[in-house]
Order: sequence, then C-alpha cells, then structure tokens
Amino acid sequence: MTSNEANRADLGKDPARVSGMFDQVAAGYDRTNTAMTVGNDALWRAATTRAVAPKPGEKILDLGAGTASSSASLARSGAQVVAADFSPGMLAEGKRRHGSIRNLSFVQADATDLPFEDGEFDAVTMSYALRNVNDPKKALRELLRVTKPGGRLVINEFSTPPGTLFRAGYRFYNSQVLPRVARVAGTNGDAYDYLNESIRDWPDQKKLAAWIREAGWTEVEYRNLSFGIVALHRAFKAA
Repeated sequence: MTSNEANRADLGKDPARVSGMFDQVAAGYDRTNTAMTVGNDALWRAATTRAVAPKPGEKILDLGAGTASSSASLARSGAQVVAADFSPGMLAEGKRRHGSIRNLSFVQADATDLPFEDGEFDAVTMSYALRNVNDPKKALRELLRVTKPGGRLVINEFSTPPGTLFRAGYRFYNSQVLPRVARVAGTNGDAYDYLNESIRDWPDQKKLAAWIREAGWTEVEYRNLSFGIVALHRAFKAA
C-alpha cells in the first residue's frame, strides 16, 4: 500500500485519515484550488470575509483554516484571528505563508472537541471544512458553545446548484475533470477523488440550514455563490 493509498480518505471521514490526506496536499493546496475553481476561490474568500464582517478588537475563530488564506483575510481587519485545523501539515503551511501577521495565531484542534472556553469568540467561521468532519452536527454545537451571546456564524461550503442542467455539468466536472486538474497541478489526485465524493454526499442548502438551526443557532439564512456551487450560510447565537 502506498502512502497516498494509506491516507486516501473516504466518507467514513476517519479524522486520522482525513488529516493525513490534507497533510500530503498542503504544499500545493492553494495552487490546486485556484486551478480547479478557475480563480473563483478568491471571490468566495472575499465574500466570506464580507459576511463575517470582522472588526478591530474582535476575536474570531476560523475553524478548518487549512493554509490560513481566509484567516489572513480576516486578520487584515485588525481582529484577533485564531486559525484552527486538525491537519498539522496544513497549519505548518499556513504559518510559513502568514506567520508574520501579528494578530493571527494557529491552533491544532478537533472541530468536535474545541480547546476553547465557552463564549470566547465574537464570530466563528468555517470554509470548505465542515464537510470533512465526521460529526458535523456536533461541530456546529461546539461552534455555538465557543461563541459569545449575540455572536455570528458563517459557513462557506460546497453545495447543490439548483439548476438541473448546471448541476449535471458541475457533477461531471467534479468526477471527471477535477482529479485530473489536481494531478496536473502536482497534487495527490486521490484527495480530489474524495473531494468529489464528499461534495456529492453533502446535504443541500436547506438541509444544512436545518442542521444549523437544530444546533441552536438563530436567524439562519443562506445565499448561493457561483450558481450554487458554494453557499454562504449565516446565523447568530441568541443574545
């Protein structure tokens, strides 16, 4: 068995296997994302930052931060940002790229058992990471726990395009084109086979909104980006 096969994650989403897979792709992760999204990743990141609306003096948790590209964007507001991820390889790459930002810190963390106090953050956010957690409902409850009363949640995640023809084309791209793009970009294509599987298995916008409400969040709403390829879900913790 090769090291790639050993860390080939599946829909069981064993934390060690998923973390190991992301460790392997960390160095080329951002380059591959830009290639496979045709540059839309930067637009989605900007939309997420606007939705979080970070302010100087606030404390913000970016969970599943990966290489901390979104964390760095949030930190430019002057907020104190914690980039948390369960992949040490991704965090190491994030530190290499953004470690000079003084109001940005890095923490290895399990989304289902966060190492933070109750009510510690003014806002919490996850981008393309909730889908990789083996118990996403528990992660949503943990995010609620560490958020201050009145604080806000932003989830940016791959979703289900509502248009039938566009959805069919998108699924073809994910299954046939995306892994090939990853291999051309020099990244472990098996990881992007898993990416396609996890997107296909992930609930649509309305169901995710229902999960967020069930976890205890209020004022849940969402909007589609890029025809529903991804969706921004927003919510608040009751004051």
